[in-house]
Amino acid sequence: MVLVTGGTGLVGSHLLLHLIENGENVRAIYRNRDHIQKTKSLFELYKKGGLFEKINWLEADILDVPSLEIAFIGIEYVYHAAALISFDPKDENALRKTNIEGTANMVNFSLAKEVKKFCFVSSIAALGDLAPHETYITEETDWNPEKPHSDYAISKYGAEMEVWRALQEGLDIIILNPGVILGPIPKTKIFEHGSSELYIKVKNGLSFYTLGSTGFIVIKDVVRIAFELMKSDIKNERFTLIADNVVFRDVLNTIAEALKVKKPGIHAKPMFMNFLWIADWTFSTLFFQKRTITKATAKASYSKNLYSNEKIKTALGTVFLDVHQYIKEVSKL
Repeated sequence: MVLVTGGTGLVGSHLLLHLIENGENVRAIYRNRDHIQKTKSLFELYKKGGLFEKINWLEADILDVPSLEIAFIGIEYVYHAAALISFDPKDENALRKTNIEGTANMVNFSLAKEVKKFCFVSSIAALGDLAPHETYITEETDWNPEKPHSDYAISKYGAEMEVWRALQEGLDIIILNPGVILGPIPKTKIFEHGSSELYIKVKNGLSFYTLGSTGFIVIKDVVRIAFELMKSDIKNERFTLIADNVVFRDVLNTIAEALKVKKPGIHAKPMFMNFLWIADWTFSTLFFQKRTITKATAKASYSKNLYSNEKIKTALGTVFLDVHQYIKEVSKL
C-alpha cells in the first residue's frame, strides 16, 4: 500500500488521482475531514469522481506520532507532500515545526516500518545559491547560509536534511524540487497557494507585473515524474523539476488571455516592490492583519533565477508540458 501526505493539497490530490489511475492501493491522511471535499472537487473537475471512493482516508497528523503509528500499518511506499507554505515571518516557528519536525517523523516511521522507498516533495526554494561564476541553479549548487533565505526556504532545506539523514540510516529516498506549480483553474477556490493565487489575482484585476523570472512546471508533470521515479530503480537522488524558466509578466499575460480579462499593465520595479512590502508590514503591524507581501516575496518577484532541468531529462528522458499551452487548456475546464 502507498501512503500519501498532503492529500488535500494541490500536489497531494493530483498524486492520489495519478496513483489510483495507475492501479495503486492508496491511503491518504487528513487532519480536517472538511478539507477532503477539496480533493473530491478536484477529482470531479477532471470528471474522475468515481475514483475518489478508492482512497483509504485516515485521520492523522505528521506532528502526532500515535496517529502515524496507525497510518503506517501495511505501508510499503510513501509520498510526503504535506507542508506549510507561508512567507510571513510570523509563521517561522510553525514552518519549522511542520516542515522539519513533521518530515523527521515521516522518515523515522519509514525507517521503523521498513518502507521500500520514500519520495519527498521539496521546493526549488531549498536549492543552493549561485556563485559568481555560475549561471544555472542545479541540484549540486551549494546552499550558502550567509545569504538571506525566507523562513519557508530554510524550513524546506531543513526538511531535506532530515531525508538525507534517513538515507544514511538505510532508507531509499527520492527528493523532488519543483518550481512554481501550475494547476487547474477551478471555478471555485479549491487551493489557497501557488497558481490558484495567480489565477485569482489576475481575474480580480491585477494591475502590476514584474520582470523577474523563476522556474515553472505543470502539476501533471510533477506527479507523473514522482510516480516514474518511485517505480524506477533510481534512488537516493534529488531532482529539480521545472519545465522552463519564465518571466512573471509572461505568465500573468497568458493567464489574463486565458481568462479573457485585462492584462497587468504597470511595471512594478524593484524599488516599488520594496516600498510595497514595507507598507504592508506597517499596515499588518498596526492593524494585526496577515501579511500579503513580504520582503522575501517582493525580492522573489524581481529576481531573475535560472534553474536547470537537465538531470531529470537525462534520468527519465522527460518531455515537459508547455506551461503557456497548459494555462490555455485548463481555462476551458
